[in-house]
Amino acid sequence: MNILIIGTGAIGVALGASMISQGANVSFFAREETAKAIKENGIKRTGLFTNYEFTPEQYKVYIDYKEIPKSEFDFVLIASKTTANDDISKSLNSNRSILKPNSKIIIFQNGFGNDELYIRFFSKEQIFCARVITGFIRPKRHISEITVHTAPILLGSLQKDDNGNIFSSKPVEIISKMINDSGIPSETTEELEKYLWAKMLYNCSLNPLSAILRVNYGKLTESEYSVNIMNKIIEEIFNVIKASGYHTFWSTPKEYQDLFYSKLVPDTYNHRSSTLQDILKKQKTEIDTLTGKVIELSEKYNVDVTVNKTIYNIIKTIESDFLIFK
Repeated sequence: MNILIIGTGAIGVALGASMISQGANVSFFAREETAKAIKENGIKRTGLFTNYEFTPEQYKVYIDYKEIPKSEFDFVLIASKTTANDDISKSLNSNRSILKPNSKIIIFQNGFGNDELYIRFFSKEQIFCARVITGFIRPKRHISEITVHTAPILLGSLQKDDNGNIFSSKPVEIISKMINDSGIPSETTEELEKYLWAKMLYNCSLNPLSAILRVNYGKLTESEYSVNIMNKIIEEIFNVIKASGYHTFWSTPKEYQDLFYSKLVPDTYNHRSSTLQDILKKQKTEIDTLTGKVIELSEKYNVDVTVNKTIYNIIKTIESDFLIFK
């Protein structure tokens, strides 16, 4: 099996190590500096679960699509920042000759609706998404460290056929099994929408506010003022989910808030959000596929999301002060 991983950050390197450990032929598509690092040093997956180390001879690295042979890949795993999706989807479309006829694309990213940019060019049956609430960091360009794990990585589809049925997750079962067998728990699901909205509730409540205040997740629960903000964010998102016809696992904001404060945040108390990490690096965040998606749907269905908009605008104000978006 031939697998292309686009995006060689912490998740991309970890996925690559997982796939190689299970005997797949893995290729990375990377930026020049990262490509140089993983060509020279090999890759490592450290931290929680099984640790792996592979030499540069055990995988391929590309920085130009023109270098890749035709009809090469069975699967493409997208592990980049969501900010790159427009460019990546266009590039894959322009270079679709590198894909096999029945190849599948799986998106391992934060946010909701990331598949929409790929469906512009590829069939709904080809595009799948992942729910990832395992924490990864990249201490060096060639190393991925797993720092926290809350639940299995879930793979499935968000797209429906002509009869309104979600496409089966069966085509990506093999990738889920390889991740699982490499040591990171993983499953497939026909209810990915619910799981992704559960993650949206979690990320949108914690990521931007923790970045603005520059604190870890747990610190946000220690002030009644930040708790009030998070409660309002959660309530607004529930209203958006209901108005837009999506679903999640809780009937009311209160049901979710009880779990959020009793288990979800305590389990990840010390985690520093990816939004905060981006802000500290002075690079563009993924806020547009998190809170931005909530706002997009609120405008479509006429739902008031004043607090979410305020948080979004603060993050965009911080971003606007950066001279270069990386």
